[in-house]
Amino acid sequence: MDIREPERRASFTGASTLREGGIVMITFQSRATPDVVMLRDLAQYLLGLVGKRLDTRGVIPHDELPGAISRLETAISDDDKAEAALEALHDARDRNEDAGGGLAQRAWPFLDMMREAYRQDADISWGL
Repeated sequence: MDIREPERRASFTGASTLREGGIVMITFQSRATPDVVMLRDLAQYLLGLVGKRLDTRGVIPHDELPGAISRLETAISDDDKAEAALEALHDARDRNEDAGGGLAQRAWPFLDMMREAYRQDADISWGL
C-alpha cells in the first residue's frame, strides 16, 4: 500500500473508517438515507448524547430512534440556550466566534438521518 493513500477497511455493514494522518472518519449508514460521514470525535460525542457507544460495530434500531432523536434535540436546545446566555454576558464584538459551529450545525446531518430512518422504518449502523 502506498503510504500516501489512506487506509480503508470495511465492516459487516459496509460502513468504513478512513485513516489519514491520524484522522479517523466514521460512516453511518441506513437504507433510508445517504451515508453520513464525520470525524470520530464528533461521532463519539453524538452517539454518547443519544445513549450509544462508538464500538467496533453498532446500530441504532428503528424502535430506539424516537428516544435518540429526542435526546439529541434536547442537547441541541440546551446548547442553543447556553450560547444565548454566553452572548448576553459578552459584547458581540469582543467574542471569539467558534469556527466549528454550534451543536445544531454539527449534529444536523446525523439528526436528519435519524428522522428519515425512523420515517422509513430503518436502522442506522456503523462499523470500524
